[in-house]
Amino acid sequence: MISRREIVVALGGVAAAWPLKLRAQQTAMPVIGFLGSASPGSFTMPLAAFRQGLDETGYVEGRNVAIEYRWAEGQYDRLPVLAAELVRHPAAVIVASGGNTSADAARAATATVPIVFTAISDPVKIGLVASLNRPGGNVTGIAALTGELDAKRLELLHELVPKTGPIGAVVNPTNAYVKISTIRDVQAAAQAVGRQLIVLEVSAERDLDAAFATLVERRAGALVVTADALFTSWREQFVALAARHAMPAIYQWREFAAAGGLMSYGTSLPDAYRQAGIYVSW
Repeated sequence: MISRREIVVALGGVAAAWPLKLRAQQTAMPVIGFLGSASPGSFTMPLAAFRQGLDETGYVEGRNVAIEYRWAEGQYDRLPVLAAELVRHPAAVIVASGGNTSADAARAATATVPIVFTAISDPVKIGLVASLNRPGGNVTGIAALTGELDAKRLELLHELVPKTGPIGAVVNPTNAYVKISTIRDVQAAAQAVGRQLIVLEVSAERDLDAAFATLVERRAGALVVTADALFTSWREQFVALAARHAMPAIYQWREFAAAGGLMSYGTSLPDAYRQAGIYVSW
């Protein structure tokens, strides 16, 4: 069994060294910049958990801290512009929400404003920090090894549905990390268990019906929905389509299973955001 220490990495080195950015601004209400890759409607629970983390350190939105939100609505190419807006605002700290793409955009926008990322893949592997114990720079946060667990999800799904037919994997081609690592890792996992992998690219909600139709046409026996913030915002649609087509599927977060999905494997999304709320006040 994988321990919490192995699958949740809290990078505190940089955060502990920051000079209490929020508390330092005593003449005006400090501003937290919140950069989201998805839409606010799909992040109700994570946002509540983030505000809970702030509350645990004595901060309440609208009372003694302001939060300036920017949402890319799933259009990842908008993130650099939105991150630059938060830097100019100016924000005392930027929370990069919704995966590697928002963290990359925030880091590219500033080398001085502290950045706290939430629920991303291995931050060393993707170049966000130098190392786990000595991150360096202005970036820290909570890594939930989201993409790294996609291969494990395929293995678990194969154990549950040990057929010989293909397994589908839905990926978002606009997520650069998918091109670098996720597809390669999931393909290797499929080969290891003797299953063909059908990779389906989905970057818009309108693509979902066609993706499931392709899975049925190619007689796929199961589906892995890979880690992506956009997919999290479509969890109800994924679950409904999987049920309609009797397609066993595994997902990234518990929230998919709570919406009626077959199974999930991953860390706690709300807890990652709660910890991020604690981090920003350090």
